[in-house]
Amino acid sequence: QVQLEESGGGSVQPGGSLRLSCLASAIIFRFAAMGWYRQAPGKQRELVARISLGGRLDYADSVKGRFTISRDSARNTAYLQMNSLKPEDTAVYYCNADPPLRLAGGSDYWGQGTQVTVSS
Repeated sequence: QVQLEESGGGSVQPGGSLRLSCLASAIIFRFAAMGWYRQAPGKQRELVARISLGGRLDYADSVKGRFTISRDSARNTAYLQMNSLKPEDTAVYYCNADPPLRLAGGSDYWGQGTQVTVSS
């Protein structure tokens, strides 16, 4: 059974921090790069952070220097530490493999996501 379960979102003031967690199925976690994506209202979903199986880290320019992705293979869990949050970081955050999991019918599989709201 496929599992992607995000948690840790919430509401914070600008400059605040949050740590997101993603519990994934072992079969995903052991064989795929993992990514954190986000989708803001009216915008397309975008990949903001990626960690390869070998530990290479990549970030979107908009979050570079503020966000840190990591993975714990023993717990099949990926994390996203978000510091110096800005209002433009407000979005629903999802984790997934990179590229995203594709179901037999051709559509991508996504978890429920976790809402992050940055506002004063």
